[in-house]
Amino acid sequence: MRVDYDPEIMRGVDFFRLMTSLVIPRPIAWVSTVTPDGSTENLAPHSFFTIASTDPPIVQFTSIGRKDSLRNVEDTGEFVVNFSTESMLELINRTATDFPRAVSEFDLVGIEREPSRYVRPPRVAAAPVVLECRSHITLRVGNSTLVLGRVLHAAVHEEYVVDGRPSAERLRPLTKLGGDGWGTLGDVLHMSRIPYEEPPPCER
Repeated sequence: MRVDYDPEIMRGVDFFRLMTSLVIPRPIAWVSTVTPDGSTENLAPHSFFTIASTDPPIVQFTSIGRKDSLRNVEDTGEFVVNFSTESMLELINRTATDFPRAVSEFDLVGIEREPSRYVRPPRVAAAPVVLECRSHITLRVGNSTLVLGRVLHAAVHEEYVVDGRPSAERLRPLTKLGGDGWGTLGDVLHMSRIPYEEPPPCER
Protein backbone atom coordinates (compact mmCIF):
# COMPACT_ATOMS: atom_id res chain seq x y z
CA MET A 1 0.00 0.00 0.00
CA ARG A 2 1.26 3.47 -0.92
CA VAL A 3 0.94 6.70 1.05
CA ASP A 4 -0.65 9.40 -1.11
CA TYR A 5 0.37 13.07 -1.06
CA ASP A 6 -1.73 15.69 -2.83
CA PRO A 7 -0.03 19.06 -3.49
CA GLU A 8 -3.44 20.65 -4.01
CA ILE A 9 -4.46 20.11 -0.39
CA MET A 10 -1.07 20.12 1.37
CA ARG A 11 0.73 23.23 2.57
CA GLY A 12 3.44 24.32 0.16
CA VAL A 13 6.18 23.90 2.75
CA ASP A 14 5.05 20.34 3.49
CA PHE A 15 5.15 19.32 -0.16
CA PHE A 16 8.53 21.04 -0.48
CA ARG A 17 9.84 18.84 2.33
CA LEU A 18 8.45 15.78 0.57
CA MET A 19 10.01 16.68 -2.78
CA THR A 20 13.44 17.42 -1.30
CA SER A 21 13.34 14.10 0.53
CA LEU A 22 12.53 12.25 -2.70
CA VAL A 23 14.79 13.91 -5.27
CA ILE A 24 18.09 12.83 -3.75
CA PRO A 25 21.02 13.05 -3.71
CA ARG A 26 21.38 16.57 -5.10
CA PRO A 27 24.79 18.06 -5.99
CA ILE A 28 25.56 21.38 -4.36
CA ALA A 29 26.60 24.49 -6.24
CA TRP A 30 28.51 26.72 -3.82
CA VAL A 31 27.81 29.97 -5.67
CA SER A 32 29.96 33.05 -5.26
CA THR A 33 28.71 36.43 -6.49
CA VAL A 34 29.48 40.08 -5.97
CA THR A 35 27.29 43.14 -5.43
CA PRO A 36 27.11 45.64 -8.31
CA ASP A 37 29.47 48.13 -6.63
CA GLY A 38 31.92 45.35 -5.80
CA SER A 39 31.77 46.11 -2.09
CA THR A 40 30.52 42.70 -0.93
CA GLU A 41 31.32 39.21 -2.15
CA ASN A 42 28.66 36.64 -1.29
CA LEU A 43 28.87 32.86 -1.05
CA ALA A 44 25.92 30.48 -0.65
CA PRO A 45 25.10 26.81 -1.33
CA HIS A 46 22.31 25.88 -3.77
CA SER A 47 21.24 22.23 -3.87
CA PHE A 48 19.02 22.55 -6.95
CA PHE A 49 21.92 22.37 -9.41
CA THR A 50 22.54 20.58 -12.70
CA ILE A 51 23.85 20.78 -16.28
CA ALA A 52 21.42 22.47 -18.67
CA SER A 53 23.42 22.17 -21.91
CA THR A 54 26.77 20.84 -23.07
CA ASP A 55 27.10 22.79 -26.32
CA PRO A 56 27.31 25.57 -25.38
CA PRO A 57 28.24 24.55 -21.83
CA ILE A 58 25.51 25.89 -19.52
CA VAL A 59 24.88 25.04 -15.88
CA GLN A 60 21.79 25.84 -13.87
CA PHE A 61 20.96 26.50 -10.24
CA THR A 62 17.61 27.41 -8.73
CA SER A 63 16.94 30.16 -6.23
CA ILE A 64 13.83 29.60 -4.13
CA GLY A 65 12.67 33.14 -3.45
CA ARG A 66 14.89 36.12 -4.12
CA LYS A 67 18.17 35.30 -2.45
CA ASP A 68 21.34 37.37 -2.58
CA SER A 69 22.93 35.06 -5.18
CA LEU A 70 20.04 35.67 -7.55
CA ARG A 71 20.00 39.43 -7.03
CA ASN A 72 23.73 39.70 -7.61
CA VAL A 73 23.56 37.59 -10.79
CA GLU A 74 20.70 39.73 -12.10
CA ASP A 75 22.65 42.92 -11.34
CA THR A 76 26.10 41.84 -12.55
CA GLY A 77 25.52 38.90 -14.92
CA GLU A 78 28.29 36.81 -13.36
CA PHE A 79 28.79 34.00 -10.84
CA VAL A 80 31.15 31.16 -9.95
CA VAL A 81 30.16 27.61 -9.06
CA ASN A 82 32.59 26.22 -6.50
CA PHE A 83 32.33 22.46 -6.08
CA SER A 84 31.53 21.08 -2.63
CA THR A 85 33.41 18.24 -0.96
CA GLU A 86 32.99 16.23 2.24
CA SER A 87 35.77 18.12 3.99
CA MET A 88 33.95 21.43 3.44
CA LEU A 89 30.64 20.41 5.06
CA GLU A 90 30.91 22.66 8.11
CA LEU A 91 31.95 25.71 6.09
CA ILE A 92 29.23 25.16 3.50
CA ASN A 93 26.57 24.78 6.17
CA ARG A 94 27.67 28.02 7.84
CA THR A 95 27.31 29.93 4.57
CA ALA A 96 23.72 28.64 4.21
CA THR A 97 22.61 31.11 6.90
CA ASP A 98 20.42 33.90 5.53
CA PHE A 99 22.85 36.75 6.18
CA PRO A 100 22.05 40.32 5.02
CA ARG A 101 23.22 41.12 1.50
CA ALA A 102 25.86 43.53 2.82
CA VAL A 103 27.56 40.73 4.79
CA SER A 104 30.29 38.73 3.08
CA GLU A 105 30.23 35.04 3.94
CA PHE A 106 33.87 34.86 2.84
CA ASP A 107 34.83 37.26 5.63
CA LEU A 108 32.36 36.15 8.27
CA VAL A 109 33.10 32.43 7.97
CA GLY A 110 36.79 32.90 7.16
CA ILE A 111 36.98 31.36 3.69
CA GLU A 112 40.04 32.08 1.57
CA ARG A 113 39.38 33.63 -1.85
CA GLU A 114 41.30 33.51 -5.07
CA PRO A 115 40.70 35.72 -8.11
CA SER A 116 38.73 34.36 -11.04
CA ARG A 117 40.16 34.57 -14.54
CA TYR A 118 37.20 36.00 -16.48
CA VAL A 119 34.56 37.16 -13.98
CA ARG A 120 34.50 39.49 -11.00
CA PRO A 121 33.21 37.14 -8.28
CA PRO A 122 36.09 35.38 -6.52
CA ARG A 123 36.60 31.65 -6.39
CA VAL A 124 36.87 29.57 -3.20
CA ALA A 125 40.58 28.84 -3.03
CA ALA A 126 40.09 25.39 -1.48
CA ALA A 127 37.42 24.24 -3.95
CA PRO A 128 38.80 21.42 -6.12
CA VAL A 129 36.74 22.53 -9.13
CA VAL A 130 35.42 25.94 -10.14
CA LEU A 131 33.21 27.04 -13.03
CA GLU A 132 33.27 30.72 -13.97
CA CYS A 133 29.93 31.65 -15.50
CA ARG A 134 28.17 34.49 -17.27
CA SER A 135 24.40 34.68 -16.95
CA HIS A 136 22.66 33.19 -19.98
CA ILE A 137 19.04 33.64 -18.89
CA THR A 138 16.92 33.64 -15.73
CA LEU A 139 13.44 32.11 -15.73
CA ARG A 140 10.71 32.56 -13.12
CA VAL A 141 8.95 29.28 -12.33
CA GLY A 142 6.41 29.45 -9.52
CA ASN A 143 8.13 30.66 -6.36
CA SER A 144 11.58 30.05 -7.81
CA THR A 145 13.99 31.44 -10.39
CA LEU A 146 16.14 29.25 -12.61
CA VAL A 147 19.55 30.79 -13.19
CA LEU A 148 21.32 29.48 -16.29
CA GLY A 149 24.92 30.45 -16.77
CA ARG A 150 27.29 29.86 -19.65
CA VAL A 151 30.56 28.37 -18.47
CA LEU A 152 33.39 30.64 -19.55
CA HIS A 153 36.15 28.77 -17.79
CA ALA A 154 36.61 25.59 -15.76
CA ALA A 155 39.58 24.93 -13.49
CA VAL A 156 40.38 21.70 -11.66
CA HIS A 157 43.22 21.11 -9.20
CA GLU A 158 45.51 18.60 -10.89
CA GLU A 159 45.49 16.21 -7.92
CA TYR A 160 41.81 15.46 -8.66
CA VAL A 161 42.37 14.56 -12.33
CA VAL A 162 42.78 10.91 -13.39
CA ASP A 163 43.16 9.90 -17.05
CA GLY A 164 42.26 13.39 -18.21
CA ARG A 165 39.03 13.86 -16.26
CA PRO A 166 38.07 14.67 -12.65
CA SER A 167 37.82 11.57 -10.48
CA ALA A 168 34.70 11.19 -8.33
CA GLU A 169 36.64 9.06 -5.85
CA ARG A 170 39.15 11.85 -5.37
CA LEU A 171 36.64 14.70 -5.41
CA ARG A 172 34.47 13.11 -2.70
CA PRO A 173 31.49 15.34 -3.59
CA LEU A 174 29.05 16.44 -0.94
CA THR A 175 25.32 16.22 -1.69
CA LYS A 176 22.09 17.36 -0.07
CA LEU A 177 19.33 15.04 1.09
CA GLY A 178 16.00 15.84 2.76
CA GLY A 179 15.74 17.98 5.89
CA ASP A 180 19.08 18.27 7.68
CA GLY A 181 20.52 15.28 5.81
CA TRP A 182 23.70 15.49 3.77
CA GLY A 183 25.07 12.76 1.55
CA THR A 184 28.60 11.56 0.83
CA LEU A 185 29.85 9.56 -2.12
CA GLY A 186 29.90 6.04 -0.72
CA ASP A 187 30.74 3.19 -3.11
CA VAL A 188 31.19 4.00 -6.79
CA LEU A 189 29.79 1.43 -9.20
CA HIS A 190 31.29 1.18 -12.69
CA MET A 191 29.23 -0.28 -15.53
CA SER A 192 29.55 0.42 -19.24
CA ARG A 193 26.50 1.12 -21.38
CA ILE A 194 25.37 -1.75 -23.58
CA PRO A 195 25.39 -0.64 -27.23
CA TYR A 196 22.47 -1.47 -29.46
CA GLU A 197 23.40 -3.59 -32.44
CA GLU A 198 21.17 -4.35 -35.37
CA PRO A 199 20.23 -8.02 -35.35
CA PRO A 200 21.68 -10.05 -38.21
CA PRO A 201 19.35 -10.54 -41.20
CA CYS A 202 17.24 -13.66 -41.11
CA GLU A 203 18.55 -16.51 -43.21
CA ARG A 204 16.25 -17.82 -45.90
